[in-house]
Amino acid sequence: MTGGPAQASGQDAEELVLRVDGARPLSAGTLADLAALCDRAEDGDGDHVVVHVSGSPGQTWPHDLTIALVTKWEREVRRFERLPVSTIAVADGDCGGPALDVLLATDYRIATPGTRLVLPVSSAAVWPGMALYRLVRQTTNSAAIRRAVLFGTPTPAADGLAQHLLDEVTDDPATALAATRARTRYLSGRELAVRRQLLHDAAAVSFEDALGTHLAACDRTLRRVTAEVPS
Repeated sequence: MTGGPAQASGQDAEELVLRVDGARPLSAGTLADLAALCDRAEDGDGDHVVVHVSGSPGQTWPHDLTIALVTKWEREVRRFERLPVSTIAVADGDCGGPALDVLLATDYRIATPGTRLVLPVSSAAVWPGMALYRLVRQTTNSAAIRRAVLFGTPTPAADGLAQHLLDEVTDDPATALAATRARTRYLSGRELAVRRQLLHDAAAVSFEDALGTHLAACDRTLRRVTAEVPS
């Protein structure tokens, strides 16, 4: 897909597509493309989202940024992370900056063997955006993440798979994507978003605090199943 750094379009009636080039500067256009995709997903235009991510910023990465733009971007990525549809990422080559932000906010992540997860490095230090937070939260390999966060050490695809940052590494991402589409096609709606939130909360919330939310989700499921049974 050609155009800006991230562009959304309908691949068919049931799929929304986003392309993010992390080598391009984060801009109002990048933000607008992600916001437009989120609008469509929340409006029910598709039952899953596929994001193609690649590219990593160069040494001039933070020079044209403002804290206002970064704040809006992080909020939009968080919105993307909570969409009521399944989200699938396909990564190729170095993946950093906005591309890494979006990748780490998806539900399922496919990568080619040449993929590397890269935290951007300026002249002073590694960029401290929320990709750093997600990397720490999503893997138990503290040594590898420490090297990435402190020194900008890239994470190759094989290591990303071993660290559970990627779900699949393959020479044939198109076939892997088709299989994942088939598995996730009908998993959408409010209940998908609820389960994703339960998953995120489980790492930080006590059993007692989580119990009520889980029971409420169970109750909704039982009511729906009962309503579907023919009388």
